[in-house]
Amino acid sequence: MNRTLLPLIFLTAATLSAQSNQGTITGTISDPAGAVIPTAQIEVRNVETGVVYRGGTSATGNYVLSVPAGTYEITVNANGFKKSVQQNVTVVTATDTRKDVTLEIGNANETVTVEASAPLLKTESGEMSHQVSISDVDQLPVLTIGGGNVVTAAGPNTLGQIRNPLQISELLPGVTFSNDNSIVVNGLPSNSETIRIEGQDSTGNIWKVMQQLSQGASVDAIQEVSVQTSNFAAEYGQVGGGYFNLTMKSGTNTLHGSAYDYLVNEFLNAGLPFTDEVTQDPAKAGQHIRNAERRNDYGFTVGGPIRIPKVYNGTNRTFFFFNFEQFREARTIANNLQTVPTVAYRNGDFGTAIFPAPVINTATGQ
Repeated sequence: MNRTLLPLIFLTAATLSAQSNQGTITGTISDPAGAVIPTAQIEVRNVETGVVYRGGTSATGNYVLSVPAGTYEITVNANGFKKSVQQNVTVVTATDTRKDVTLEIGNANETVTVEASAPLLKTESGEMSHQVSISDVDQLPVLTIGGGNVVTAAGPNTLGQIRNPLQISELLPGVTFSNDNSIVVNGLPSNSETIRIEGQDSTGNIWKVMQQLSQGASVDAIQEVSVQTSNFAAEYGQVGGGYFNLTMKSGTNTLHGSAYDYLVNEFLNAGLPFTDEVTQDPAKAGQHIRNAERRNDYGFTVGGPIRIPKVYNGTNRTFFFFNFEQFREARTIANNLQTVPTVAYRNGDFGTAIFPAPVINTATGQ
């Protein structure tokens, strides 16, 4: 049995495509004279979770570490040099972050701390990439639950009130976004982009409204969206019109969460001009008509370390994050008439039909 399963495992692995929800920290460690240091030890710590990643420099003084997106602290140690600490280093999904460090000669017990540094010229690749934080987008009138229904007169692919994380495309240079979820990157055909959630493919080219409803990520559960628009590496291939990677939020060492409710109600809307509600309700004479429009997009998020008293403490090791989102809409559908067969109809008597029409026996044609 084991001999049968082993080849199957290898065959399955061969069909998997490159997937990543991580970014890369890279750089060169050198001394004050510019000579590289091949024996430096690198320690990268996630500020929010406390998880530590370790590595070292190569013979050429270079280092590369792949880590999940987030904010990090980089510590560099080498014999005969002061310890260097780089703080507030932001790593973006599917993007190289370069941090070159020059160590000062001195005692290893001494520490040189750099809280922030100017961004360096990107020399690792010629890719054009962008990173958008959902917290930034949420402050702009981009993510909205106003304006139309999910299925509108414009067609079933027209998105309306549901908050759509792909609308961040409107903030990116060279990218256009339409309400039917069509994304055009650098003039290439629409529907030629790739959308991934934590590195897993979530692209849907048919009925993208269904992609948003069933496969789309909840906006409040997203940490950031990384977008490569051109010249990206081969590992992000199989795409011509842009590579979108959504990174979800995760738990940290502190319990945290949020609750929200995005409300739309006609009571808060302006009335339609040149109308009078006296035609619908005599008690509201002189007031403009407000069409019924009631929607709620509400939910909550919670995350933190997994702790079981006297059994397990997941601080700096194991975390959880949970998100719940519910959308509700109440609307009035006018001129919608449906009929059901009465007892007389079921007995073959159509004499009381509301809309008289000749009854023809399909067997005889009479």
